[in-house]
Amino acid sequence: MRLLLFILLMIPSFGFSQANKLPSVFVSKQSDFIAEQLRNEAASANKDLEIKNIPLWLNNRTSLRSKIIEHAGVDFFPDLDLDFQETGRQQLNGYSVRNIRFQTRPGVLATGSLYVPDDEGTFPAVIVTHGHWDGGRRSDLFQSVGHSLAQNGFVCLVMDAWGAGERTTDHEVHEYHGSNLGASLMNIGETLLGMQVTDNIRGVDLLSSFPFVDKERIGATGASGGGNQSMWLAAIDERIMAVVPVVSVGTFQSYILNSNCVCELLPGGLTFTEETGVLGLIAPRALNIFNATEDRNPSFSTTEMLRSYQGALPVFQHLGAESQIQYTLFKTGHGYSEEMREAMVGWFKLKLKKDGDGAPQPEKPFQLLSQQSLATYKKGTREPDFATTAAYARIEGSRLRSGQDAATFNPELKRIELTQLLKISALPDLKNIVSNGHERSWEKLVLEGSDGRRIPVLYRPAKNATQYKVMFSGGGKDNLPTSFVEEAIKENVNLIVVDLWGTGEQASPLAQHIDGRLPAFHTLSRSLLWLGKTVMGEWVKDIHAVIKFIGTKASQPPIEIMGFEEAGIAAILYGALYVDVGEIVSVNSPYSYLFDTREGVDHYHMAVHLPGFLQWGDLSLAASLASAQIIFSHPMTMFGRKLSPMEMRSIRKEYAYFEDLAGKSKTTKFID
Repeated sequence: MRLLLFILLMIPSFGFSQANKLPSVFVSKQSDFIAEQLRNEAASANKDLEIKNIPLWLNNRTSLRSKIIEHAGVDFFPDLDLDFQETGRQQLNGYSVRNIRFQTRPGVLATGSLYVPDDEGTFPAVIVTHGHWDGGRRSDLFQSVGHSLAQNGFVCLVMDAWGAGERTTDHEVHEYHGSNLGASLMNIGETLLGMQVTDNIRGVDLLSSFPFVDKERIGATGASGGGNQSMWLAAIDERIMAVVPVVSVGTFQSYILNSNCVCELLPGGLTFTEETGVLGLIAPRALNIFNATEDRNPSFSTTEMLRSYQGALPVFQHLGAESQIQYTLFKTGHGYSEEMREAMVGWFKLKLKKDGDGAPQPEKPFQLLSQQSLATYKKGTREPDFATTAAYARIEGSRLRSGQDAATFNPELKRIELTQLLKISALPDLKNIVSNGHERSWEKLVLEGSDGRRIPVLYRPAKNATQYKVMFSGGGKDNLPTSFVEEAIKENVNLIVVDLWGTGEQASPLAQHIDGRLPAFHTLSRSLLWLGKTVMGEWVKDIHAVIKFIGTKASQPPIEIMGFEEAGIAAILYGALYVDVGEIVSVNSPYSYLFDTREGVDHYHMAVHLPGFLQWGDLSLAASLASAQIIFSHPMTMFGRKLSPMEMRSIRKEYAYFEDLAGKSKTTKFID
């Protein structure tokens, strides 16, 4: 133990040199079996979720809508004060453009542009949701949509999406609202998709409150991620009478192993619906799907769109609303082109005004306004407590952690709940152990599970050793600190090094290619979540398989598991659920899921996120459920910040509180 503590006091140097790189377990190039697994599961789910019995599906549509609301975390605030404020106005030829903000949920303000025709009376209105274009609602693309609609007698509300436009961490400093930043909302039980849909529903509330809007004639449109938002809004909010999703409709199956934003992620979505079902929820209201034949995103291809359109068409036909659904193809790329805007205006005129035959309306000339002139807030005037993703996740996370009720603490119930969070419905059996030979004292093994998983393992038995040590990293075995592996060899223990799901030799080359400059596990994490799984859950399954393997070598031997970075979390979660290890060491891992600061948000990759974890508790609670001795070496915040002495004292106190609550005798140790 003294030797271990000495090692833990060292700051690890990660990764092996080429000279002493650990051997490869697989003797030949493997197929991308993780990509195959995910795509096969998605294809199977897609077939199961086809709308085959229309009357039965219609009977269950209310339940489907409720499931979407639950899984996305959509909230409704019909009685909340809109707290509407106009901060600027520009008068144009026949309409004005107003810079606004309003309250979408308690303490949360959204910024927007409101385009209002000058004429007297009431007008139909359209809510416009933008996609991933610089400038958000003020980009040239979405200004153009607003100008076109206003010129044709529509009130138009273009909102900044959650975390975009003027709603970024630092006002007027562009940031991508997805990736680890947007995914952090899942840890507090929210989703970026749900936050946006909630905002959009409140946008409909706002439009309905204006005396110049006919609340019986409200439509929605958007492009790309914004097109998805318009679809989700129309499916959930029946006040939307007509919707035009642009370059966004495909299939949820096609999101698996593709590069889409977390704002387009419905966790568990493919366990109960396909995009066909979401489109079906819009029936019998009007739906026109715009797709670009030259779109380079496979998820939004014409082929995938037609699958969903053809699946939803029978629902409209059954309801006598076949004329209410159509698709329109454009020989353009990804965007909201002038040709698309002309077609959109003509179609909205027919569906919301009963004017014309739906043919495209030639776009009148308009002058784009400067982004500065459209800003709701001038520089330095945004409220200090303005709710951004970072601020909201930090405040809500702190509220959840402080609200844990000691009076109702039940360790067994908490373990059941944790299993559900990890999405572990059953643990696969260890079906077979395949040896691929020896190299430099390492035996190269493949653990084959009953679920088809193949776990590459390096096993280095030590003479007369009874203890087993298992090591794994969030970056695969080649990212393990050389010093730790070398010291473990000197300790004369039976050493096992594992590539967990999605890492090292279990990595998906396709997913890594799709990730590109995004954080690692961006593609795999989103794909798993669509299928109702989590990376942490898959890692816990792999650890369990390795422990099963040790059981074939010795009966109840002493076992230590050591996880590095993101994988250190998996080690602690495993210990919270199972009692077959004696010591768990978490190196350079987070001590808590609490959002820290915007800086360093990508310090850990996207395998870390666990939807609803801070609603369940935190790592302090998980550690208290473990019978094993827990050791944190160099603990960090969720974003890689080293803890101050004062923070360390507070953390020790927090962990001790939960250990006392759980009746645990082994105190968690922290080594800085």
